Amino acid sequence: MKHRMFFVTAVACILVSSPGATAEAEKNNADTYRLLNLFGDVFERVRADYVEESTDESLIEAAITGMLSSLDPHSSYLNAKRFREMQVQTKGEFGGLGIQVSMEGGLVKVISPIDDTPAYRAGVEAGDLITHLDGDQVLGLTLGQAVDKMRGRVGTDIRLTIRREGRDSFDVTITRAIIKIKSVRSRLEGNIGYLRITSFNEQAGKGVKEAMAKLHKERGDSLHGIVLDLRNNPGGLLDQAVAVSDAFLDKGEIVSTRSRRAEETQRYNARPGDLAKSLPMVVMINGGSASASEIVAGALQDHHRAIVLGTKSFGKGSVQTIIPLPGRGAMRLTTARYFTPSGRSIQVVGIEPDITVEQAKVETIATQRRRREADLRGALDNGTVPAKEKEKDKQKGKNGNNEKDDKTKETKTPISQDYQLARALDLLRGVTFFSDKITAKTN
Repeated sequence: MKHRMFFVTAVACILVSSPGATAEAEKNNADTYRLLNLFGDVFERVRADYVEESTDESLIEAAITGMLSSLDPHSSYLNAKRFREMQVQTKGEFGGLGIQVSMEGGLVKVISPIDDTPAYRAGVEAGDLITHLDGDQVLGLTLGQAVDKMRGRVGTDIRLTIRREGRDSFDVTITRAIIKIKSVRSRLEGNIGYLRITSFNEQAGKGVKEAMAKLHKERGDSLHGIVLDLRNNPGGLLDQAVAVSDAFLDKGEIVSTRSRRAEETQRYNARPGDLAKSLPMVVMINGGSASASEIVAGALQDHHRAIVLGTKSFGKGSVQTIIPLPGRGAMRLTTARYFTPSGRSIQVVGIEPDITVEQAKVETIATQRRRREADLRGALDNGTVPAKEKEKDKQKGKNGNNEKDDKTKETKTPISQDYQLARALDLLRGVTFFSDKITAKTN
């Protein structure tokens, strides 16, 4: 009882010690005191009568966890161990499966699998709901408890039961591994630079600068455009989202954060210098693009710096502040909302692409050969094609065996590709083509 009275009295003293408190404020403080007294009563009853003995620390931590997790899916309590793990994660290396998760309806929802991780290779997708872990129900667990169960010794297996829209529940067995995240990858697609950002950890901004320098060095003035791939990027650090946006903007607001107090609104602005040197850009997003990814896509979209292509993003537009609790880990508390430069809130609605392109699998379709002009008796000569070439083409068209061979190859070898990326590259090539045509006509 001494513990309870000390706790409640201490909090009550803080609440009522303001010298200029109004009558309404005093009434609210009194109500709060009664509720804290209720908490103390429950706490004491659990300590005294619960079927199994519990430590004061575990009870208080559980109460704090429940309080924070009831606010929204992203507020939570981190004990000392989980706080250390979170700090390691932001540096780009940690142990686990390689998925970013939240809670929805009491189940673990996959925000996004991380590229080149066990979960990604096992086929886990953004939007999947995890219902069981090694046969045990997720329902009833907190997000922290579920994450703890998914973590474990490197090399051990865990069986996830997944519910995915459009199909029956199924099991996936994944082997835990050390997750090393290289946040930025780049390559050339012809004369177009391709940048893939997998997460916004501490290396993201630096990685983009290095990747752009490499692309300019390899292609120089023949570089025609940039594709920035943010698909299945679960987000990360706000300052890295600002840095990546700033890399492609010369001026203007990147993002603003607004809390419950208007005076605490913060605005982040771009500094001069566009690493892409004003080349046309396409930003790719999908349902797994969340938080920091949406900040970048929204900023480049609002400033008309890039065309956003893909499908609607996840819609996480809230700011979480990590508040260390000395000797007791930390609390992750939602403290503000993100807004794009035009004043749009990302929360729930996400970023709508300028051009909607669903992911698809493209296959060639075998068709029967049709007669052409060259097959007609007495067809006029082209006038420019040599006679030998004309005859060769005609004979090829009449050769049923060759046509059959081509047809067999087409039906046996379907073309599998990244359809969304193909459309992004086509878009940039088209922009470059018409820009060159207009320039040539003007000159």
